[in-house]
Amino acid sequence: MELVWLEDFIALAENGSFVRAADARHVTQPAFSRRIRSFESWIGVELFTRTPQGANLTEAGKHILPSVLDEVSRIYRIRSEAQELAGKAAKVLQFAATHSLSFTFFPRWIRAAERGAPIEAIRLHSDSMASCEQMLVHGQVQFLLCHRHPEVPPQLPHDQYISKKVGDDILVPLASPALALESEETSMPYLAYTEESGLGRIVRHRLQGKDEYLQLKPHFSSHLAAVLTSMALEGKGIAWLPKSLTEQEVLDGRLIRALDERWDIPLDINLTRPTAPINTSAETFWSSLNV
Repeated sequence: MELVWLEDFIALAENGSFVRAADARHVTQPAFSRRIRSFESWIGVELFTRTPQGANLTEAGKHILPSVLDEVSRIYRIRSEAQELAGKAAKVLQFAATHSLSFTFFPRWIRAAERGAPIEAIRLHSDSMASCEQMLVHGQVQFLLCHRHPEVPPQLPHDQYISKKVGDDILVPLASPALALESEETSMPYLAYTEESGLGRIVRHRLQGKDEYLQLKPHFSSHLAAVLTSMALEGKGIAWLPKSLTEQEVLDGRLIRALDERWDIPLDINLTRPTAPINTSAETFWSSLNV
């Protein structure tokens, strides 16, 4: 049995698609499928049902998923502890943050956090929400910084990870002034987030069943809020964009509100870590945070 099989199993369980899971694991789909088959052969039962729509966990797969998540975290924690004791690991705080927060919120927040407890070294990994979650699960980082909404449950098991709220943000439906004028009597082209986006999960939850009412016509999608911002600035459609990312564009009048405030989506900015112990430097940093 190989660690990579456990990581593949988690990726497929979270993505529900061999294509998306293989992409998240940076491997070809045939190679990824072979590794899943190898893990199922080692376990002795099928862990997924394959359908044209994707892959769903069997009852056996659902049963072992929490244990696999815990085992992968434990293995990486053992490695980290061994390296720390051997003096091979520097006192580096490892963060995974979604792209929009990496560009805007993180630099200001970490400077303020350092005033409470000086930090020796920091490494920031910026990626999609799905990839950031994988980095935390696999022990590659100690902390995940991301947007949250109370009505959208996190993908990570609540008994294995804990969070602190460290900031606020808001998603605002924005468009260029020219598009807003042109679209008063017609449907509005919609710039959406893709499946791997954490903001996408939140927006989809808010708009569920309301697309037709708002006359939104899907036009373009990306997991990057910055890309959707650029498309909105070019007049390509309406997008729900973080206020923290678009304050200057709104101030300059290059983006304006496309819908009234009822359609704003308030957000928390959370820092998440495993409930299991992390290294001494990370524990000290976590304890220093004001909540």
